Amino acid sequence: MKFTLSWLKDHLETTAGVAEIAEALTDLGLEVEEISNPAETLADFTIGKVVSAEKHPDADRLRVCQVDTDEGVKQIICGAPNAREGITVVVAKPGVYVPGIDTTIGVGKIRGIESFGMMASEREMELSDEHDGIIELPSGEVGERFVDWLAENDPAKVDPVIEIAITPNRPDALGVRGIALDLAARGLGTMKEAPRAHVEGQFPCPITVSIDEDTRTDGCFVFAGRLIRGVTNGPSPKWLQDRLRAIGLRPISALVDITNFFTYDRNRPLHVFDADKVAGNLRVHRASGGETLVGLDEKEYTFSKGQVVISDENGIESVGGIMGGLATGCTAETTNVFLEAAVWDHIQIAHTGRGLKINSDARYRNERGIDPAFNMEAHDLATQMILDLCGGEASNLVVAGEVPDVARAYRLDAARVQSLVGMEIPESEQRQTLTRLGFRMEGNTAHVPSWRPDIMGEADLVEEVARVASLTKLEGRPMPRMQAGVPQPILSTAQQRERAARRMAASLGYNECVTYSFIDKESATLFGGGGDATMLANPISTEMSHMRPDLLPGLLRAAARNQARGAMDLALFELGHAFHGGEPGEQHVQVSGILVGRTGPKDVHKASRPVDLYDAKADAEAVLGALDAPAKVQILRGASEWWHPGRHGMICLGPKKVLGVFGELHPKVLREMDVKGPVVGFTLYPQEIPQPRNTDANRGAMKISDLQVVERDFAFVVDADVEALTLVNAAAGADKALIEDVRVFDEFIGGSLGEGKKSLALTVRLQPTEKTLKDADIEAVSARIVEKVTKATGGTLRG
Repeated sequence: MKFTLSWLKDHLETTAGVAEIAEALTDLGLEVEEISNPAETLADFTIGKVVSAEKHPDADRLRVCQVDTDEGVKQIICGAPNAREGITVVVAKPGVYVPGIDTTIGVGKIRGIESFGMMASEREMELSDEHDGIIELPSGEVGERFVDWLAENDPAKVDPVIEIAITPNRPDALGVRGIALDLAARGLGTMKEAPRAHVEGQFPCPITVSIDEDTRTDGCFVFAGRLIRGVTNGPSPKWLQDRLRAIGLRPISALVDITNFFTYDRNRPLHVFDADKVAGNLRVHRASGGETLVGLDEKEYTFSKGQVVISDENGIESVGGIMGGLATGCTAETTNVFLEAAVWDHIQIAHTGRGLKINSDARYRNERGIDPAFNMEAHDLATQMILDLCGGEASNLVVAGEVPDVARAYRLDAARVQSLVGMEIPESEQRQTLTRLGFRMEGNTAHVPSWRPDIMGEADLVEEVARVASLTKLEGRPMPRMQAGVPQPILSTAQQRERAARRMAASLGYNECVTYSFIDKESATLFGGGGDATMLANPISTEMSHMRPDLLPGLLRAAARNQARGAMDLALFELGHAFHGGEPGEQHVQVSGILVGRTGPKDVHKASRPVDLYDAKADAEAVLGALDAPAKVQILRGASEWWHPGRHGMICLGPKKVLGVFGELHPKVLREMDVKGPVVGFTLYPQEIPQPRNTDANRGAMKISDLQVVERDFAFVVDADVEALTLVNAAAGADKALIEDVRVFDEFIGGSLGEGKKSLALTVRLQPTEKTLKDADIEAVSARIVEKVTKATGGTLRG
């Protein structure tokens, strides 16, 4: 939203400067995006007088001018056709920046003759597009600043332009008067009385208007218009053209410029039809679908069923509340005009504008909401301006529909400002603020003005009071303690574990990723998802159609993007939710990490090597340790199909209690995800870790046995396809209290063992805690180990 300072002062009596106004607007929630102040750009230009102008000896079109300036007579070479003796000009001396040509003037030679400055045209100073010659001023003293001369003789050219950002909930600020109202409430001035008009019709309107029944409730609430005959549609007056040009609009004609003026001045979009081009009467209705219209922008639009349009007997002539048609548009030959003012359903406007891909000032305002109570008054004001500027005679007003009643009121509770915002504002000041903003107070009840659709409850009244008082006055205060002493921890066990997992993964050298919870169906299918239960009803794109069943797809996509950019050695992790269904609660927290490439850069010591599943296992165990998972776990097979079938392990507390999975990702998955492998990784499930029995923040004393450790070696002959893990788990289960660790230290194949057999050697570490082990105790445990392994594998103890 753009407006000029002088335009603002048409509504606000103020002495505040541009900087003060801009600061206040931003503080009020109307953020200032840009201030264009021509006076600052043109501050160094001065007025001079051409004393003499002689032809350049080496150029027919150049003049060597002697110009009287505030620094004496300067020689300036000029190529403008109107450069001559006796004229008053605008001078840019050496060192002055000229915005229109983006150049700083210096002393230079032109065809061998020195020039000490420049005489400027309007385009070179960005005052207009005029470039036929240099500026000739009708008055002015030598040495006077040009901006001072403009301020006195043509103030529109140095009128500062302010541009503000408008949030969707503040359509009232899309008019200059609405902005002035906020500033007046803040105390930067007082509101001037709004202009009023009442136009009596001189004859019956020959064009009637109607709204179809299916359009009245959610299409167009009221449609008003009148014919003004005998108008002269010439150029609009200079003041109006200056206003429109300042905010970036091109003056077209008086009739069109008047409607544009009201759009920005009072947030009141209007439309004018050339009445002589309208066949019969006007009807507001919904399109059947397939009709076309050439708009004022000379583009053809095809309508869908249900879009609200305005038609005459020849067909559709306008897109309701968005854009008029070219066929009935006003031109310089227009003598009879039909002026329309309507209140449209803002949701319908948004649907139609989006469907037709039309962005217009009318749509921008109508879809956010205009003041419905101002409709008839705006029509009279616009009619009066047309009569004043274009002449003519107005008919009676014709109206279809009714102005919607938006009256509502809410109780003002002065104490809620303290409880909701934390500011202490006297009740009298609160009431005064609301009154200045246009609210009508009756006791403790505030009646909301019709131009504020954003006020929908008591809390909104508090917000208005607080923003006008300025939220910058808020003081930070510590919250009072609910109880004396050291406060209790506020993080749950799950939150503490998530924080610990992030810190541990980062300390291991992983980089954290935050990926979308939505992935494509193909990736979801690879990781056990992709079903209808996790499919989105309205996805952002086809690549985000399903909720992720696992964190690994997002990490692999990130790895692929990095590899495409030359980063081949990666360590990435993510902590977040994965989804096993589409209902609330059908989700679980995961910690996933992947390692890609090598363990480090190549070096002369050959320490760098490709990552393997043992790297992933070590990192998974480190993260589990940070999560206070039990130290004694089992490593089992049987994980999901996206893991390599022979190079993975499940970290379990039992057959059904899986804490996590580590290993190498399946080559098929990597191929589908376009990742150059191999890739190893892990996925942990923090929710599966048992809750700590001791919630005390202090750790208990470390328990270390002072009894002798005993190690025994066993060698078993088993079938060649038996996994070493099976022997380890079986041996460890022989006496969970006494056996501290089981390790494989040797494998032998061939020789006297025969075909299809192998020998696996285990070291079992026994750690007593109550008494030193005797030979009988050791033999008893050894027997149980042999029994367990034999039963689990079908093997025999090697002799």
